[in-house]
Amino acid sequence: MRPDQWQQFKAAAKRQPGAGVPLALIVDSPWMPAHLGITHNAYFFDSEVWFDAHRRVIEEFPEVTFFPSWWAEIGMAAEPSALGVRVRFWPHQTPSEERVPFRLEDLDQLAPPDPTSDGFCPLILHRYATMKQRVFDAGYTMPVVAARGPLCTASFFRGVTQLMMDLMDEPERALKLIDLCTTLTIDWLKAQAAAIGPCVEGILVLDDIVGMIGPDDYAQFAHPFLKRICAAFPNDWVKVYHNDAGIEACLERLPDTGFDVLNWGKQTDIANACKRLGGRMTLMGNVSPLEIGVRGTPEQVEQATLEVLRKATGHPLILSVGGGVSPGMPAANIRAMARALRGWQEAEDAAK
Repeated sequence: MRPDQWQQFKAAAKRQPGAGVPLALIVDSPWMPAHLGITHNAYFFDSEVWFDAHRRVIEEFPEVTFFPSWWAEIGMAAEPSALGVRVRFWPHQTPSEERVPFRLEDLDQLAPPDPTSDGFCPLILHRYATMKQRVFDAGYTMPVVAARGPLCTASFFRGVTQLMMDLMDEPERALKLIDLCTTLTIDWLKAQAAAIGPCVEGILVLDDIVGMIGPDDYAQFAHPFLKRICAAFPNDWVKVYHNDAGIEACLERLPDTGFDVLNWGKQTDIANACKRLGGRMTLMGNVSPLEIGVRGTPEQVEQATLEVLRKATGHPLILSVGGGVSPGMPAANIRAMARALRGWQEAEDAAK
């Protein structure tokens, strides 16, 4: 993203008066390679291809803030790989992860992961360290670092079904694992920020597994760990939480974690989310990413975008899809979102 885009995003995230509504989309390896006609392996492992991919997308959609900006990721493989999870790569899809059988009673024998040396993390740090000046020289900034959250990482280590059983059958050991993964999340975010430098002013934490547990389990296994992650970084940093699996069980409590922005899924209507949050977080969404973003026509995307803007009137908002950009979302539909926002803003300005 450009520095001016970051300033607008930051103002909206921090709910500053007159911040306006930016259009920001989370784009990464599920969408970018196919959109650009390159293989996933080239995108992951060739620094020049990675740099050119981001540059091309930014130039193609100048009205869009691509978030978190110049994201060096290997699908969801970085954090799990630091814990020893097997990762498989494919030419035309994101990597798949296969957990290694592990007994929770042996958790104390597992060495704490170090993102500066373990798994794919040091490769990503190397890319940031060696490519950041190219990004800066091209006129862009890298203000946000990203990591999978503790429950998400634990689910790759244990498997989703097994983790859900752990929460019920072995809660104390499950808490130890989540604590370990929380430390990894924090250390990984800090390692990325150190590699990029002082332009970093924000974090993006992605954890959909939080949306798969009820309110009591959220209070025990998620809330204190999300709060700990936010507390590990300066108060003036922008803190964005992504969970498009479901927020019904935790929505009212999320502002207390310290996150500024919630990027959520289509399950909760934006009017409902606005009412329940009452302006305590900035909402980032909520055009349906698949039914509308991928399968809809540009006209349908425009109408859905305008509906989101109308329903959110008066509530802090960053316009986006409900989650990340889904594979196959056409360029015409991204432009339709930008066109709808532009028309809405012009109408708002004319009415003043």
